[in-house]
Amino acid sequence: MKQSILIPTDFSDNAWSALLYTLKLYKNQSCTFYLLHAWSVKSSTRTYITSNYIDTLKADAEKQLFELKDQADAIDELSKHTFEIIFSTDKLQDAVNAAVKKHQIDMVFMGTKGASKSKEILFGSNTINLIKQMKLCPILVVPDAFDFVAPKEIAFATDYNRFFGDELQPLKDISKLYDSKIKVVHICKEKTLTDAQNYNLSMLQVNLGDYPHSFHWMPNDDKKTEEISKFIKEQNIDILTLINYQHSFIENLINEPIIKNIVAYPSIPLLIIPALG
Repeated sequence: MKQSILIPTDFSDNAWSALLYTLKLYKNQSCTFYLLHAWSVKSSTRTYITSNYIDTLKADAEKQLFELKDQADAIDELSKHTFEIIFSTDKLQDAVNAAVKKHQIDMVFMGTKGASKSKEILFGSNTINLIKQMKLCPILVVPDAFDFVAPKEIAFATDYNRFFGDELQPLKDISKLYDSKIKVVHICKEKTLTDAQNYNLSMLQVNLGDYPHSFHWMPNDDKKTEEISKFIKEQNIDILTLINYQHSFIENLINEPIIKNIVAYPSIPLLIIPALG
């Protein structure tokens, strides 16, 4: 089945890295890649900003988008891959939502920081806003200057406090691409689960039954982010998967003050799946 993949770009190096990662991840998959640029007038030192000046800036951005498509075409040798461009003057979130609905997008891929990147933070503001607001499809966030590694080991962090059904499909779809092993990790001080947690665990075992998987427990001695870091390093994880729901772990991860303290957080792609319902 042909995949529809959306890749927002601001023409930064980080956005280019995300594009390269996406092409390599789906190298054996039939895909249509939609390259999206949400254009807006940037701040300027000019005293007067004329309509002609704005039109020129807009035309230049549109030209860059066409050039990006040509670059992607040039490096991608697979006939099963096609590229389309989307040039929008809407805000990024609105442009992404519109594209997801119109083109039935299966997944959004983007870089962590964009053009105005900072070493002190894990995610840029555009990425954080998309993660917080995206309810329509999964987002896979690619770290800055990340070199593609075939995802043989995929971590899925959960507290077993919720039942997950169809939300797991994007995780399973990526696992199927490389016959990846799904490693479910639970971080908790308590070594025993409640009845509800045990039920959700058993349902997860059934749901993942056709896929290589294993279950792991990590003590909550440090912050959860630090325990996740340890697990990723110890298990050679290639992608970390989180499901985004109210009061979930992802809320802490994208909270700015906490991000600034995660100095050692591993630079691997992060798959964020919106909860259903």
